[in-house]
Amino acid sequence: MYSTLPYAFGLVFIEIPYVLMQSVSYGVIVYAMIGFEWTASKFFWYLFIMYFTLLYFTFYGMMTVAVTPNENVSQIVVYFFHSVWNLFSGFIIPRPRIPIWWRWYYWGCPVAWTLYGLLVSQFGDVQTKLSDDETVEQFLRRYFGFKHEFLGVVAAVTVAYAVVSAFTFAFGIEVFNFQRR
Repeated sequence: MYSTLPYAFGLVFIEIPYVLMQSVSYGVIVYAMIGFEWTASKFFWYLFIMYFTLLYFTFYGMMTVAVTPNENVSQIVVYFFHSVWNLFSGFIIPRPRIPIWWRWYYWGCPVAWTLYGLLVSQFGDVQTKLSDDETVEQFLRRYFGFKHEFLGVVAAVTVAYAVVSAFTFAFGIEVFNFQRR
């Protein structure tokens, strides 16, 4: 009888300024508490990555509610994917140590892109020597496989996760109808 797409996109667009205010207030406090280097580029990269991370998590939650029949099933789906994302994010096991047949999931994991972006934007260009005459930049390349030159791709993928989750939410609201008669 009516289109649900304006309603769905209204829900998506109302989250954008809310998450912006949330990420700015969170970002300023946490950035200062962690003690990152106070340069404009590093600070704005941090805010950018955190903003789109909070957006894709928000839109992912909305998406799971839209494509599942009730909130109980949605919670199960979210719990499963968050557990798998934490496992394959590269935080517990870095990408070079993940078996080659599972690395495809690392590249599909949104949390891995967030960690990549945060570490590379803050430490990817640091030339300070560590204890064994290896710079921080060289350590990130060797241990994690992170390259500072890849930061633009990381930013694009992080934005893409938010956009895809938002459109999947709108598609789920439009197509799925779990009402019982």
